[in-house]
Amino acid sequence: MGSLDELVAITQKLRSDEGCPWDRAQTPHTLRPMVVEEVYEVLEALERGDDAALRDEIGDLLFTVALLAQMKAEAGAFTLDDAAKAVCEKMVRRHPHVFGDAEYGGLASWEAIKAAERAERSGGEGPPPSALDGVPAALPALLQAQRIGKKAASTGFDWPTLAGARAKLDEELAELDEALSGAQVAAVEEELGDVLFSVVNVARHAGVSAEDCLRAATRKFETRFRRLESSIRSQGGDPAALDAEALEARWQALKEPR
Repeated sequence: MGSLDELVAITQKLRSDEGCPWDRAQTPHTLRPMVVEEVYEVLEALERGDDAALRDEIGDLLFTVALLAQMKAEAGAFTLDDAAKAVCEKMVRRHPHVFGDAEYGGLASWEAIKAAERAERSGGEGPPPSALDGVPAALPALLQAQRIGKKAASTGFDWPTLAGARAKLDEELAELDEALSGAQVAAVEEELGDVLFSVVNVARHAGVSAEDCLRAATRKFETRFRRLESSIRSQGGDPAALDAEALEARWQALKEPR
C-alpha cells in the first residue's frame, strides 16, 4: 500500500464508528478554519526555509484535504481519487504546449483555457464572463486586490507606467486626509480602502507582492518590538510604564542601520 492509500485508509478509520469522536464530529464547515490554518503553517515553514517543518506542514495540509474529501465521499459527492484525477486532467488540458502540439502562449493562453472551462461549466447560462472571473473571494485582501488589478490590466485598463500608479496613490492619500479631517467613519473607511488598493497597484507595477511586503514588514515590526520589550526589562523596567516619547527613543536606538 502506498503512503497516499494508507492516508486514505487512516482517514476512513478515523471517521468510522470505531474511530475518533473528534474526527467523526467534523463537517466541511467546521473544517474551514483548519484548512486556512494549515495553509498558513505551510507558508510559515516556506518563509523560514525549514525543509523538515515544511515536510510536516505539507503532511498536515494533506491530511486536512483527505479528511475533507472523505466527508464528501461519505455524502456520495466525490473521493480524493476523483479530485486527483480531476486536477491531472486539468493540468494536461491547461498545458497543451507540454502535452500536445500547441505553441507556448504564456498567461494569455492559460487565462483563455480557464475562461473556456468556466463557460463549459456554466453551460452558457448566467452572466457573461468577465476578465475578473476566477479570483477567489476568500483570498487575503491584499492578494485578492493584486489579482484583481492584474486581471483588469490584462484588458488594457491600467496605468502605462509605475509613475501613474504612484500618482494615483498621492491622489487617494489627499482624499484620505480630507476624510480624516471630517471625522466621518464611513468616509474614512472608503478612502482608506482606496489608499490600500492604490498601494497594491504600486506594488504590482513594481513587480512585487503586496501581501509578501506586508508580511515581511509585520515580521520586522514584531522582531524589533520584542527586542524593545526585552531591552527595557533587562534594565529592570516595565515597557507599559514608559511614555510614548521614551518608547520612541528606545525604538529608534534599536533600529538597524541601513
